Amino acid sequence: MIEADKLTKYYDKHIAIRDVSFKVEKGEIVGFLGPNGAGKTTTMRILTGFLPPSSGTARVAGFDVLTESLQVRRRIGYLPENVPLYTDMKVADYLEFVAEVKGLERGRRQHRIGEIMDRCGVAGVRRTLIGALSRGYRQRVGIAQALLNDPEVLILDEPTIGLDPKQIIEIRQLIKELAGQSTVILSTHILPEVSMVCHRVIIINNGQIVAVDTPENLTAGLQSSTKLRIRVEGPVDQVGLALTRLPGVLRVVVEDETHLSAGQAGETAKNFVVESERNCDLRREVSRLIVERGWGLLELRPADMSLEDIFVRLVTKEAQEVRA
Repeated sequence: MIEADKLTKYYDKHIAIRDVSFKVEKGEIVGFLGPNGAGKTTTMRILTGFLPPSSGTARVAGFDVLTESLQVRRRIGYLPENVPLYTDMKVADYLEFVAEVKGLERGRRQHRIGEIMDRCGVAGVRRTLIGALSRGYRQRVGIAQALLNDPEVLILDEPTIGLDPKQIIEIRQLIKELAGQSTVILSTHILPEVSMVCHRVIIINNGQIVAVDTPENLTAGLQSSTKLRIRVEGPVDQVGLALTRLPGVLRVVVEDETHLSAGQAGETAKNFVVESERNCDLRREVSRLIVERGWGLLELRPADMSLEDIFVRLVTKEAQEVRA
């Protein structure tokens, strides 16, 4: 549904992206991640036909973004980082204008506008001037205009920026509901958002793609050890010492504190991270140990790398390789 092949873009002598290639399948929701200035917005602008590439090709819904730009635009919904709203128009009038521009049939415009306003939570401000809306409501109107033409492909640049926590949850749910109906690629700085919404991630840094995969596969490839997070009620020093003596354990860390040291004591509950050799599952051994010692096992779960860990690891690794 989206195919980028060796996209490169120069701004004068500055190269914004270089040889960017990836595919997004029909019905997928894919997160597009990278530091500020990494090339996310440039790539999205090329995919929408807003900018031409210096070299390389991109196809959206089977159409070339450079030679068949009008066909592409008919099939996409686009939410840019800075939403292009007419602040002197009322919400309903603005969406009516956008629907006309996008070529929606006159007979179904009002029904579609009402449906989208309800889904995006702006029906209650339909008669309000956009200039009088809060930042969060303006963002919702921007998402509404992107969805109006029921696009095959939805390209969202920071879709939840400026929203309050309740609104963020609602927009995330809305995006998740689009899976299978629309192909979605979204850029965001909120990494947990990608974990909650996206099937795969594309990570870009310094204008080049450094990873394209699921978070689970990226974790498996980058994680050199296995970690368990446990919460235990017992004497901290004794718990830590007993855990470190289990076969296969590499180290034990008291979470939010430094590595275990002599003299730690107390019967309060503490969080421990038990790191063992890769693919070494110690859950049975850990639970048996704690029960036999008479301590309280309050929690035991895998402590996989977070998306933040993956992102930092990949970006840092690439920076080190460039310096080398």
